[in-house]
Amino acid sequence: MASVQVSPKDEMLARFLDAAATGNVAKVSAMITHSSSLINESGENGWTALMLGARNGHFKVVQTLLTNGCDKSSVNKSGQTAYDIARFWGHKHIASLLANSRGGNSHHLLPSSGTEGHENYFSREYLNRMSEKRTDSPWLKAKQSSPASVYILFFNLNPLVTSGADGAGESERDFKLCKLRWGTVKELLTKPGTTVIFLGVEKQVKFASQPPVEDEDGLTAWFALNAEDNPMEDLQFPSPNCFFLKSTFPALLQLSSDEAGVIAQARSVLAWHNRYSFCPTCGSRTKIDEGGYKRTCLKEDCRSLQGIHNTCYPRVDPVVIMLVIHPDGDQCLLGRKKTFPVGMYSCLAGFIEPGEVIEEAVRREVEEESGIKVGPVQYVSSQPWPMPSSLMIGCLAVAESTDIKVDENEIEEARWFTRQQVIDVFTKNSKPAFSMAPRQAIAHQLIKHWIGVNANL
Repeated sequence: MASVQVSPKDEMLARFLDAAATGNVAKVSAMITHSSSLINESGENGWTALMLGARNGHFKVVQTLLTNGCDKSSVNKSGQTAYDIARFWGHKHIASLLANSRGGNSHHLLPSSGTEGHENYFSREYLNRMSEKRTDSPWLKAKQSSPASVYILFFNLNPLVTSGADGAGESERDFKLCKLRWGTVKELLTKPGTTVIFLGVEKQVKFASQPPVEDEDGLTAWFALNAEDNPMEDLQFPSPNCFFLKSTFPALLQLSSDEAGVIAQARSVLAWHNRYSFCPTCGSRTKIDEGGYKRTCLKEDCRSLQGIHNTCYPRVDPVVIMLVIHPDGDQCLLGRKKTFPVGMYSCLAGFIEPGEVIEEAVRREVEEESGIKVGPVQYVSSQPWPMPSSLMIGCLAVAESTDIKVDENEIEEARWFTRQQVIDVFTKNSKPAFSMAPRQAIAHQLIKHWIGVNANL
């Protein structure tokens, strides 16, 4: 059989695209200088050098191509621009450069890993927490009775929501928080057992569905209420479709990013109040102070009233969640619990212990659960998890051993998966070897980040 001849032009293009895909800025620059026509040429499936640089998170490659006049409006055979590709793979710094750049110049060079500016679900700060107002009782009292203030209501820590999909199951709906006014909740505010916390004020323009009500200082305050008794029969709600969302997970993952951030704050603090009615120091009753961000013991001589005590303030439980990379760099370790859906694997995770740093917690948890020894650990991003109140600290970790020995009290199984098997889950090009956590979970984003670092799709 005769060999296929590759023209010098095609060979040069292949080398140019490979340089862009692997982040070889010097080679990209040199080849553009030698042959400027390469800059907008496309290879397989219509992918240009700019698209490959954007796909793999190579900020300096993208910047170099734009500086040399690359056409950022080109589309591949799937109809995607380089901007679309950067957005999909979570390289927000590159997406911002592509959206705003005229000549490719930037005053802020961010790491090519794409970790800077990454935003996970539950992480968006829609509200300015205005912590300096928590001790301003007159201001808080005035805001509570203001017609402009917004209340979100919980019963047994379940939020009051609406759904536009009539008759659909909870897992099939898109939920929205019911935003109530003082006139609706004023009687509930006076009932024993009702917990009220101040969440903050809106940073930006109100939700489109919000009535145009203004406060004197222009600040729209938000509060969260948790009722001890079901308030549905006593209150007049603005929509007949309001209901308390009982299946907290995964239903909470169907809120908008703005509302998910509010829920993360509200539910975590309310859950803390639900568990700390009594003083952990002496066992006496406590009262709520500082807009809901402190509980003060009512016993005059309690040690908690002197100095600073972490028992008086809402607690957050730090959890490490890590994607372990095989020493060959082309496989990752995923595990599954018995409670997972059939076929689902995810990152290993565990609570940080007192006196333990993040890196050592990663190494300890991985070895306890899978028997794998871990060396270098790199932080990627974090995510609040309001069930009830954790902070998921996402890391990549490099394995120093490969033989798996599962602690069956912790997880059911752990396996090494190749990069291609992971890519198949995202692209759905073939029957995948497993399924993973939903995109709202940091585990999903950690895996996506790993295959985005060097993969060349």
